[in-house]
Amino acid sequence: MKIGRNDPCPCGSGLKYKKCCLKKQQQAQSFKNLKELYYKRYKIRLKEKRDIEGIKRAGELVIRTLDMVEKEIRPGITTDYINTLVHEFTIRHGGIPAPLNYNGFPKSVCVSVNEVICHGIPGDRVLEEGDIVNVDVTTRLRGYYADANKTYMVGRVSKEAERIVNVAREALKRGLAQIRPGNTVGDIGWAIQHYAEKEMGCSVVREMVGHGVGFEFHEPPQIPHYGKKGHGIVLVPGMVFTVEPMINLGKKDLKILPDNWTAVTVDGSLSAQFEQTIVVTERGYESLTPYEL
Repeated sequence: MKIGRNDPCPCGSGLKYKKCCLKKQQQAQSFKNLKELYYKRYKIRLKEKRDIEGIKRAGELVIRTLDMVEKEIRPGITTDYINTLVHEFTIRHGGIPAPLNYNGFPKSVCVSVNEVICHGIPGDRVLEEGDIVNVDVTTRLRGYYADANKTYMVGRVSKEAERIVNVAREALKRGLAQIRPGNTVGDIGWAIQHYAEKEMGCSVVREMVGHGVGFEFHEPPQIPHYGKKGHGIVLVPGMVFTVEPMINLGKKDLKILPDNWTAVTVDGSLSAQFEQTIVVTERGYESLTPYEL
């Protein structure tokens, strides 16, 4: 027997069919079509509800790891000590440190101090009073990846150090505010760049970008932290990616050290970064690695 649009829904909800399961079926078909289109055109794999829940669980472990590290940040510890903390905590809670052996990266976390923009390899560098240090944690848990980082201040820092940390934090906040269906990747980058460069007189690193994440450590799309309004890929529900602006106190230029990983400012100026993994929702976004900005 065919069910009419105005008939009671057979699921027993008490609603008309057109207001209940018919609408859900149409939404599911629409998502399926969009999912196929975005993979075919951009190689972007939109995430379904079960995937988002899996990434969120990984994200919860990432945030617990960062919270644990924050309590240990102090003058006198080495960056390798931070690596040990992250590695052991992650393993103890059932996760896998994604950076370890990723394309040859030798440690379980990136730790970047002062002029190091990103991808700092933990070692015997000792944190000193006045340093700023970024800890970038990516965890794989039950097959799903989540990625987040924070920049911490070590003891009492200079006004310049405090300033760049605050600008980087606010830059992420400005970028996240642009995330909703119908906006573009360029809207995110424009908001970050306009704030950091035009309003605050700092610079945005161009070579390092945010990225899709969830099924893999790095997936399409790339999320530049500079750009033009209305340009780039249109944001749609189910997209999961990181926003992670790297903001320099001086010029934007970087160089890679001989270890082929560590990126530092060419002019030796301080650099800071904050990062969260987000999912685009029907009305905006949700952070899957939430912390207060």
